Amino acid sequence: MADKYRWARVGDINAFFGLMLDNVAGLILMVSLLSENFQFPVRFALRYMIPGTALGVLIGDLLFFFLAIYLAKTSTNKHVTAMPLGLDTPSTIGMVFFVLGPAYGGALKQGLSTDEAAMVAWQIGICSIFISGIFKFACAFGSGWVRKSIPRAGLLGSLAAIALVLISFLPLLEILHYPLVGLIALAIILTALVGRVPLPFKLPGALGGLIVAGTIFGIMNATGLITPSQHQLDPSEGLLPTEWMRALSLEWLARMGDTINYLPIVIPFALATVVGGIDCTESAAAAGDHYHTGTVIGIEALATLAGSFCGAVIQTTPYIGHPAYKSMGGSAAYTLATALMMGLLGVTGLFGYFYQYVPAAAVYPILVFVGLEITAQSFIATPRRHYPAVALACVPALATLAIYFVSQLWGDPALFSKGINPGSLQNAELASKLSTANMLSNGFLLTSIFWSSALAMAIDRRLATAAKFYLLAAICTLFGVIHSPLPGAPILLPISIPGVDPSAILPTEELVNVLHWAIGYALAALLLFGWEKYLWATGQQQSEFVNDQ
Repeated sequence: MADKYRWARVGDINAFFGLMLDNVAGLILMVSLLSENFQFPVRFALRYMIPGTALGVLIGDLLFFFLAIYLAKTSTNKHVTAMPLGLDTPSTIGMVFFVLGPAYGGALKQGLSTDEAAMVAWQIGICSIFISGIFKFACAFGSGWVRKSIPRAGLLGSLAAIALVLISFLPLLEILHYPLVGLIALAIILTALVGRVPLPFKLPGALGGLIVAGTIFGIMNATGLITPSQHQLDPSEGLLPTEWMRALSLEWLARMGDTINYLPIVIPFALATVVGGIDCTESAAAAGDHYHTGTVIGIEALATLAGSFCGAVIQTTPYIGHPAYKSMGGSAAYTLATALMMGLLGVTGLFGYFYQYVPAAAVYPILVFVGLEITAQSFIATPRRHYPAVALACVPALATLAIYFVSQLWGDPALFSKGINPGSLQNAELASKLSTANMLSNGFLLTSIFWSSALAMAIDRRLATAAKFYLLAAICTLFGVIHSPLPGAPILLPISIPGVDPSAILPTEELVNVLHWAIGYALAALLLFGWEKYLWATGQQQSEFVNDQ
């Protein structure tokens, strides 16, 4: 008799702790970044945002649990490992810094109260996740077209930019804020998860790092050696939240118009998870689990869309580490356990106790590991000849990192209290560089895709295709989709049109600068079109890299 599928194994314990703590770290990251960088009310985040976001994970992991059982029944493979799913870490960073935070700040500037502004940000976040889910559903039917239209260096390069510059770097600052705790946790997690060195008692690397570093943190906190600056709230305030159910009334649909300005950030992140889902499916197949690509992306889309109806503000995605969970001995039970735990933490409000008492310095090393893994996988899954294109994709993200710290300094009331107005710089050269860096950072994810895709096509001597990416960049620049010179990077028309609201038109004083960028892209495209014709005419079109993988 054929072996029966064992959907629960001992290895599921290790896999569960790895997947569950990764998701908890994502929730902690979201709330912490909102609170520390935008002074977003933590209580609001716990009662409105966290439950729906956690429910999105519950739905996705449950569906992957049942998909693994179905695959085992319909194939000869009786060692199927379920596809891991969780909160998309790049989207967590992107949604906080480029959607939720700016939406909250913009609402405050309009004179709204703290809770009213938080409500606006929440509803815009829901709209963003709803649009992401619809977009991913469409991609589930056209995943092949996406892969053919955009080179892997462009899609994965932009993902590597987020992973290396934002996911790995920003959490590292929190880790090093408490180096006695953070460095120990980082060393344990990287050694165990990257180096694959087993811990005593077969502890999962994530859990081992949390136990050791958390114990040290607790001792130092109890003895007064450190004073935590994080988690200033009573965790009982987050218990049994019901406010998230307001999302079921669909009143957030009224914010759909305000969400349009954030689509240059939202759509590329959604597209990146689609590409990640395709890569995860291929990775699982290499490990012996042959899932259908459209089904995997469809489940990802359904979990994201269902989460939006519950008030989620972070999209879900399959995790790229399927082979790692398989090597841990994971079957399907670990996704079931993760689904139930995440749902429990979100709906009961018990996550507030995690947020209050688990030190971020002990959890954030998991995010550094995630960032390094995404970056490494971006290069591994890309042909060697396209490595420079992947590296180029990181440059616009560096501008975003630079502007992030400068904008924090500019908003510091201490400068104004001393009579310093950083908005009127006397150093014209510095002002010009900051202005350029700001334009490079706005819409940086699409910029990364355009630049790296164009370079990858140029490397393959497909100059006409490279030119098309530059033309797309020129068009996007004209409308502020990328390189907007304005705060908040709104999408605007470059010229006035009769009957159109003047507020939807780019200010005249900014038009010249935008035109310079757009014309530059257009001229680059024309140059490449002509260059390809020259290569064809001289018989030099054949790429020297055609056999390089």
